Amino acid sequence: MAKQQKDNQFVKEIADMTADFPQWYTDVVLKTQLVDYGPVKGTMVIRPYGYEIWEHIQEELDRRFKATGHKNAYFPMLIPYSYLVKEADHVEGFAPEVALVTHIGDTPLDEKLVVRPTSETIICSMFAKWVQSYRDLPVLVNQWANVVRWEKTTRPFLRTSEFLWQEGHTLHRTEEEAREETMRMLEVYREFMQNVLAIDVLTGVKTEKEKFAGAVATYSMEAMMLDGKSLQAGTSHYLGQNFANAFEIKYLDSDGALKNPYQTSWGVSTRLIGALIMAHGDQRGLKLPPRVAPVQVVIVPIAYHKEGVLEKASEVAAALKNAGVRVELDDRDQSPGWKFNEWEMKGVPVRIEIGPRDIENGQAVAVRRDTHEKSILSLDGLCEEIPALLDEIHENMFKQSHEFLHSRIDVCADMNEMKVALDKGHFVKTMWCGCRECEDKIKAELSATSRVLPFDQTPIGDKCVCCGKPASKVLYFAKSY
Repeated sequence: MAKQQKDNQFVKEIADMTADFPQWYTDVVLKTQLVDYGPVKGTMVIRPYGYEIWEHIQEELDRRFKATGHKNAYFPMLIPYSYLVKEADHVEGFAPEVALVTHIGDTPLDEKLVVRPTSETIICSMFAKWVQSYRDLPVLVNQWANVVRWEKTTRPFLRTSEFLWQEGHTLHRTEEEAREETMRMLEVYREFMQNVLAIDVLTGVKTEKEKFAGAVATYSMEAMMLDGKSLQAGTSHYLGQNFANAFEIKYLDSDGALKNPYQTSWGVSTRLIGALIMAHGDQRGLKLPPRVAPVQVVIVPIAYHKEGVLEKASEVAAALKNAGVRVELDDRDQSPGWKFNEWEMKGVPVRIEIGPRDIENGQAVAVRRDTHEKSILSLDGLCEEIPALLDEIHENMFKQSHEFLHSRIDVCADMNEMKVALDKGHFVKTMWCGCRECEDKIKAELSATSRVLPFDQTPIGDKCVCCGKPASKVLYFAKSY
């Protein structure tokens, strides 16, 4: 009866994810205080609990970027409009989303300014000044910044008019080096998704239709959300010499000839927070991967008004903090059950309960958020057992993500099979003739888009899923965010 009452409380707090997944998502991000809506349509205020998740994402990625030789820089968010139009495909791709500054006060500007939708153009203008010789290459920089893209339909973290991200930009002497960089950073992202966010992803190259505006090739990682939709979690672009030509980036090579370098760009954003919510959450709310959780362990003292309970709970909290665990002691004047509900909804990986009897027995009760399993741990051994338990939780969450993804990929030979699979919330792996018209028809009739051409192109048939003509390309399709 008690468990049923507790479950009913959760239903009142957040929508049923099986009945209304979008409303469940909105309820979770608002009620767990990750975000609030900004006063300008389409903007979000990232609250401290949500921003700390982003800080841990930044810390983990920044360490990886620096380990691969990249250095952080910062470039202006206001870009001359003339810069944007220098690369024709680029301006065409971003024109509908660009926010413009046309006046300062009542005075019109001589040239309107673009509020940064991405930074290739402003960074290329600086690269043209900085690079003179082959000795100046490679250039490996990363920027942590905000960008503005005026979206028509918005949802916190997934698609907002302003969001936070990192964007790497590099220049290389040869095409081979640039292509290696593009793939290296895609692998950095994939490893991060697995070992930090505990999310399995599909990786591969985008079709011409879906690639980044101005790129020669775009590589992506696609994650499956719990409703069966795909979320593009990060991209790495091989830009070739497109921007170098447009911005006249030239260097004097060792053979005495002036040449254009080869370029890459790559990025992930606060969309990753949306990804971890929708890849791991459940009917109780968030289920945060331990390595980015703002609070990894919450300690709830039971009958804390009794002598020695709060003191022992404080002692345990201090010891765990010294062991490098992000811990919070909840000594608020609320019932334990109320606290359990709140911290479960906020996705804290481990809850530790300490009461008078536990202290007498030299133990504590540990409850896992991922499985809801309870275990009895020795108070003296918590500083060794809790870090190990957090690692175990991470591995289990990744295992669940991996199994969920790969159990919901259907191989389809025709449009009818494809419709059945998509309606079940599955990804479709199929053969494609390479024709843009077939991509467009699948999107129009089945509301699915191409996601990636996997690196393993072993044929699974010989005819296009759409037109039935000979096909040699393996391609994933899915409904997506």
